[in-house]
Amino acid sequence: MTLLPTSLRAAGLCALLTAQVFTAQFVLVQPAQAGVIERACRSSDRSAANPSLCRCIQKVANVQLTSAERKTVSKWFGDPHQAQVVRQSSNHRDEQLWERYKLFGDRAAKTCG
Repeated sequence: MTLLPTSLRAAGLCALLTAQVFTAQFVLVQPAQAGVIERACRSSDRSAANPSLCRCIQKVANVQLTSAERKTVSKWFGDPHQAQVVRQSSNHRDEQLWERYKLFGDRAAKTCG
């Protein structure tokens, strides 16, 4: 087994440590970014809207809804009437959104309930 000269070992170790420190700082500095559903949930006036529940709902939304659907649904926290407008709409896209929203709601209730 050939050992590297001390200077090369030290340089390699130094580079490795520098990379690890940089990576750790990068990870620690990055703020947790809440999704649109989580932010809307947290800012709603619902008494059950606690941070862990809102985070869970966001995770389910990330799987069940497209980003455009999440953006639309997030607005319903502040204006629930808009959800009813979509629910009662005869527009095909609204009907599809409502069906996906119901599936999302069922999954969120089971997962986060």
